[in-house]
Amino acid sequence: MIRSERENGTLVLTIDRVEQRNALSNAMYDQLREGLVSANDDLDCHAVIITGAGGHFTAGNDLKEFQGERPAGDSPALAFLRTLASVDVSVIAAVEGYAVGIGVTLLQHCDFVYAGDTATFSLPFISLALCPEGGSSLLMERVVGRRHAAKWLLLGEKFGAREALDAGLLTSMSQSGCALDDARRTAAALCTKPIEALRLTKRMLREPGRAELMSAFDNEREKFNERLKSDEAQEIFRRFFKR
Repeated sequence: MIRSERENGTLVLTIDRVEQRNALSNAMYDQLREGLVSANDDLDCHAVIITGAGGHFTAGNDLKEFQGERPAGDSPALAFLRTLASVDVSVIAAVEGYAVGIGVTLLQHCDFVYAGDTATFSLPFISLALCPEGGSSLLMERVVGRRHAAKWLLLGEKFGAREALDAGLLTSMSQSGCALDDARRTAAALCTKPIEALRLTKRMLREPGRAELMSAFDNEREKFNERLKSDEAQEIFRRFFKR
């Protein structure tokens, strides 16, 4: 489930599925998207914080969701990502523990990202015989550079908070357990700013690249769905669920 809590001018969305290390289901993506839309529509809301319960951010997409039939059009995950990339309200991520797959790619669309110094990140798409998603085929290289993007997406290796910070994925590295505190401090600072100017400034920063990003989402959706149906991916999923 996604817990939604208002704190003055901030909406805190907490991924709370601790027994599954906060793996995201389709229903949870819908809840995240609805939370973002609600915050964007509320002109008293200056910021949204996305965080995870139980010491982890998210273990990524629930792999069971990849086993069912996927209808045409956007998946709930992609609908959430399009919304995240489109809202004018400021979005802050507070990361502890594991951030896997979409738990990393969604960070590209946040305005501020704080991570505990023991946080671990991974983009395991290649190991699942899948391909980049979340706009990472376009944005990851721009955000962190060609060498880091190649290492993270082609090898799928785990990396720590220090590497994420040095590459430019993070705003700042927090003391372990303090990422949410740092996110709240930034949200409090945003709450002191004139809200119309705040939202206009974010819109002006993001609007020039928005059409290109939406096109990348479209391309990734088609390629990702093809990979999900591939013999390579299905064999990996079978082995995974046998365990």
